[in-house]
Amino acid sequence: MSIRHRVRPIGAAALAELRARDDAGRDCVPYTDEEGGAPLRCCLRPSAAGERIALVSYAPLRRWAALTGADPGAYDEQGPVFVHAEACGGPADGGAGDGGAYPFAEPGVQRTARRYSARGHILGGRVLDLGEDPQAVLGRDLDEAFGDPEVALVHVRAAGFGCFLFEVRRP
Repeated sequence: MSIRHRVRPIGAAALAELRARDDAGRDCVPYTDEEGGAPLRCCLRPSAAGERIALVSYAPLRRWAALTGADPGAYDEQGPVFVHAEACGGPADGGAGDGGAYPFAEPGVQRTARRYSARGHILGGRVLDLGEDPQAVLGRDLDEAFGDPEVALVHVRAAGFGCFLFEVRRP
């Protein structure tokens, strides 16, 4: 199944900043991922064993608001994300995720899809049970979200930990 919405990794300029100092003001501390499997937000794929990565604090709505002039107010939040310790070139397919599919969409997992207005205010969200066809579930939810003209972007997060996974903006 081919995805219908462009998935956005963390942008190159933001990654360069995060690799120096993260959005919580902490220095980046790279390490070697011995086991692999960390969800990399720079290239939208799991890390491989032996790769150099870092866990940094990221404020996706704040960074989007800085580009658009929005004011998320109390909806601004930051949280941990994994990124390559050095520049990696981003997703192999330019932003569609691994192999042209929504990234980090595994059968049986839950994801949260939070919808935001152009002002940066949350319009709602839902927990999605990705079931046996995670690509279809995410696609339907994003179609529904962008069917509402008030929705400017959607953040997809891990339901259990709340970690930011990726962003989709209005087509």
